[in-house]
Amino acid sequence: MLKLIVFIIGVNLSLVPWVQAELNISITGYVEDAVPIAVVPFGWKGKGRLPGDMAKIIANDLARSGQFKSMSRNKMASRPQQPKEVRFPEWRRLGSDYLVIGHIESSTVDRYRIRFYLFDVVRGHQVAAYTIPIRPRVFRKAAHRIADIVYEKITGEKGAFDTRIAYVTVEKKRAGGNLYRLKIADSDGHNAKTMITRSHSIMSPAWSPDGSKIAYVSFETKRPNIYIQEVATGRRQRLKAFKGINSAPAWSPDGHKLALVLSHGRNPDIHIYDVRSKKFKRITRHYAIDTEPMWSKDGRSIIFTSDRGGSVQLYEVPIAGGRAKRLTFEGNYNARPRLSADGRYLAMVHRERGDPDFQIGVLDRQDDTFTVLTNGKLDESPSFSPNGRMIIYAASGPRSRGLLAAVSVDGQVHQRLALQKGSVREPAWSPFSRHSGK
Repeated sequence: MLKLIVFIIGVNLSLVPWVQAELNISITGYVEDAVPIAVVPFGWKGKGRLPGDMAKIIANDLARSGQFKSMSRNKMASRPQQPKEVRFPEWRRLGSDYLVIGHIESSTVDRYRIRFYLFDVVRGHQVAAYTIPIRPRVFRKAAHRIADIVYEKITGEKGAFDTRIAYVTVEKKRAGGNLYRLKIADSDGHNAKTMITRSHSIMSPAWSPDGSKIAYVSFETKRPNIYIQEVATGRRQRLKAFKGINSAPAWSPDGHKLALVLSHGRNPDIHIYDVRSKKFKRITRHYAIDTEPMWSKDGRSIIFTSDRGGSVQLYEVPIAGGRAKRLTFEGNYNARPRLSADGRYLAMVHRERGDPDFQIGVLDRQDDTFTVLTNGKLDESPSFSPNGRMIIYAASGPRSRGLLAAVSVDGQVHQRLALQKGSVREPAWSPFSRHSGK
């Protein structure tokens, strides 16, 4: 038997209260060879009720990835909680390739100890075993972390369940006008938290590389201004506001700079803001509109949207100086570039010639192939999961109501994330969570 590995889930406390989930997720596709897995309900030894169903959260996470098909509980012939209770032939007959079991016990008044095991049913052996001490308030976070472990052990790549998404909601006010909220939530839509609420537009949220801050654009002064806000405390600062456009912030890979768009009352160009020195540097100088910057993986160049070639396309320019190189040639419109963490895939909003609709496309920069991933009428604002497997984006729902959707980078897995009320737009997926030892 494998030795139990012990780790501790930590969490930053926020000054802003958390509320119930608002995003409902539906899965509309799986990969063709999705892995059958059974996540057995965890045992519980302690007083009172648990904050949630840990096995269900884990199973739902794995199913959302599209890489796994979770077994329904009514098909389980037994519900083991310890390795000695597992009978591999039984699970093979049920068609499960992998099995997750576990139990939770109360170690102190305000602490739980979770023990879980992962088994390869086909080969008939234990793959992993872990013990996790947690506080009740991070119950769901611990479940997401377990799902990440299971995902990585089986697929060989990091899971992205213990991450968050930022997004903007829009609701109509009874007195007229709209109410805008910048929110963050767990990757499954739970634990939604409002960062700010305003009566004017909020746009372009962007996570810092360490996940501690979000930069965004707010029109609360009736002009576009860029703000940087700490996620844990809610403290924020406004960048120096210039005449005209101040928009589209994007963090550098080291978190020390922001690429952004400034017009100074003239044509919009790409600039870089140094967070420490508070100095600005102009990167592009062109009579066309240059906007929507995105950093390269190594931080040496900026990918951006421009109409300098007669149609809206993506370009790349070195920050040290030099000519911009055109990157996209498919269709007559490619905008809002977003790069996967490994730098291989470039997602964008795409439109074919003669087609009025906008979809999400992805350019494989390694193979130099382009693929249209969605088929909506107005798909926009793509953002990669930190492992590069999924892309979240904004889509147009019934009665032009905005909703979020996600698609795998190969186009096989599709999800829809719908609000209970109002519209949702401008999604941004956080970087990987940092697990502290608290």
